Amino acid sequence: METNLEILEKEIGYTFKDKKLLRTALTHTSYAYENKVKSYERLEYLGDSILEFISSKYLFENYERLSEGEMTKVRAYSVCEDSLFQIALKHNFSDFLYLGKSERTSKDNKKAILADTVEAVIAAIYLDSKDINIVQKFILDNIKDFVEFGSNNVGIKDYKTVLQEMLQVHGEVLIQYSIIKEEGPDHNKSFTAEVKCDGKSLAIGSGRSKKAAETEAARKAIDLLKNGGIESEK
Repeated sequence: METNLEILEKEIGYTFKDKKLLRTALTHTSYAYENKVKSYERLEYLGDSILEFISSKYLFENYERLSEGEMTKVRAYSVCEDSLFQIALKHNFSDFLYLGKSERTSKDNKKAILADTVEAVIAAIYLDSKDINIVQKFILDNIKDFVEFGSNNVGIKDYKTVLQEMLQVHGEVLIQYSIIKEEGPDHNKSFTAEVKCDGKSLAIGSGRSKKAAETEAARKAIDLLKNGGIESEK
């Protein structure tokens, strides 16, 4: 596996002095639980903070025309799960993940896992290099395009907001999200959410977190509305 990690190092443009850091950054909780090793969770926590700082600094220094609120929206878009997932795909992170048996056989979407590993790798690069400029280069090389797109499309809306606007086009309605299923052990849970409009079920979605499940339910409801599967009128 170490040879494979060398391939990943070339892909991300950084060679680790401590290879164990990179391996930990790629270790999902399912594998950690089964093999009694550390998972990427603590690294992900640190990486999230570093990513937020670097992206905020970059926006502040390079986009003077944006207000505080606009910078917040652009940052949220640039470092959201979808954007981080795209970065993971770009660098083929899925080829290097350490997954437990339960996760390898699962048919669930690996988007959240891959997004998490990007943040974990960011932290690993920082801890290994002890140089914020090195990790800043990795971050900016990967998010600049998202920042530029976001800055030109300030106000990009999430699925739940879009669904609310579509359903309320003819007046106020009651939109409710509820978690209807929770499966798996604590270290590897999956959630299923249902979205209703005035008591009528619209769609069901699944995800690795409650928020992700609700977002997926909203996305499916939007697709149904667009394709005539749901009447948008009250």
